[in-house]
Amino acid sequence: MDTSFYLDKFQKAASQLDKSLLAQKQIEVAVVKYRKDPVVLKLYKRAWSNQLQDPLTAETRIFFSVWVSVSASEEQKLFYNIHALKLRQLKGYCIQSRKFASIFRSSFKEFEHQWKNVSVNFGPLTLMEGWLKTDLENLQADIIGLANNFLEIAHLVDDTLGHFK
Repeated sequence: MDTSFYLDKFQKAASQLDKSLLAQKQIEVAVVKYRKDPVVLKLYKRAWSNQLQDPLTAETRIFFSVWVSVSASEEQKLFYNIHALKLRQLKGYCIQSRKFASIFRSSFKEFEHQWKNVSVNFGPLTLMEGWLKTDLENLQADIIGLANNFLEIAHLVDDTLGHFK
């Protein structure tokens, strides 16, 4: 897998996201190389992690990601998910992880049809996950499409957190 090629495509996609919408929703974007080979675009809010910790690496955090790995690139698949990690430790909230996931997923049902090959049949750490078939010509557009889909539902995370203040 040509990691530099994918990093470039992901970075170009990130730069095309609506900056005013991101600012309005207080959502930040990062493109990173994760562990051995995947390239990942992450969307997150600082408020979805504990203060004084990097929201990209904090133990306790919520984020949306789009990624490609060696096997995914060979299969021409682009994966996406929303992770909610160690929410019991999120300061300012009293969260039961399974209850959080259940409330989020119940709200997500209304939007589920907008996500290809999506599933919510995971433990509480993965709120939803899916994939879509892509090719090199459409990769950037597909990344942007997934990110924009998330921006439409990001409020579900905030709404769900509101249940646990």
